[in-house]
Amino acid sequence: MKDEVKIAIFEGKQIRRHWDDEKELWFFSVIDVVEILAQTDRPRKYWDDLKRKLKQEGSQLSEKIGQLKMQASDGKLYLTDVADTETMFRIIQSIPSPNAEPFKLWLARVGYERVEETEDPEKAIQRAMSTYLKKGYSKNWVDLRLKSIEIRKDLTNEWNERGVKTNDEFAILTDDITFAWAGMRTKDYKKHKELKKENLRDNMTNLELVLNMLAETATTEISKTKKPKHFRRIEKSRLKAARLPAEREKILNINPADR
Repeated sequence: MKDEVKIAIFEGKQIRRHWDDEKELWFFSVIDVVEILAQTDRPRKYWDDLKRKLKQEGSQLSEKIGQLKMQASDGKLYLTDVADTETMFRIIQSIPSPNAEPFKLWLARVGYERVEETEDPEKAIQRAMSTYLKKGYSKNWVDLRLKSIEIRKDLTNEWNERGVKTNDEFAILTDDITFAWAGMRTKDYKKHKELKKENLRDNMTNLELVLNMLAETATTEISKTKKPKHFRRIEKSRLKAARLPAEREKILNINPADR
């Protein structure tokens, strides 16, 4: 999906980022970066004050800031200030922080890794596997997770072909699929698992990943067969999975430690 938002990790802290295929640039959530550098629990206020200060000093930095819809801790999408790598370096220089130099090195490495992955996609898979294993996931779980990413990519590519373009539309269709097999919308599912910013799929059990993959694979095949031509028709032809309340209850109560 062209406008897919991914999560990067700096010293255990999550940073939302977006890869723009046309500009071939990463765009990072400014608020996430400010929170880490300024070590503040009020990053929005810090960033607003910094923007005001820079503008008064005659800085053109604010003109380099864009906005993209990114998922917040409540699961909803909100317009968020974003900056590319070059602009982010300028922001870092404006924030006195012991994390400044390590973050600059991290930022440069992230950009370089994307170039490598574009030239050799297998490196992206290897990095993802290494990251999951370091976090303590089992090899079997990692294999399933990587397969789920591939299946999700096939589905979003199919939806793109059928005219699905916005984040809101992708979110609505994803909610339908999640509800079909889990009996809960994505937001409620995250609440059930007591998640905030964490990725829902990274907190699924092996069985949950399998069921979700089956649902997304079936949805992809249905779309390819029926060939809906716009978003509303895709909604009507979405997967109508059978629901087994008793079995679902067992699935949802599996201990995450059993991954």
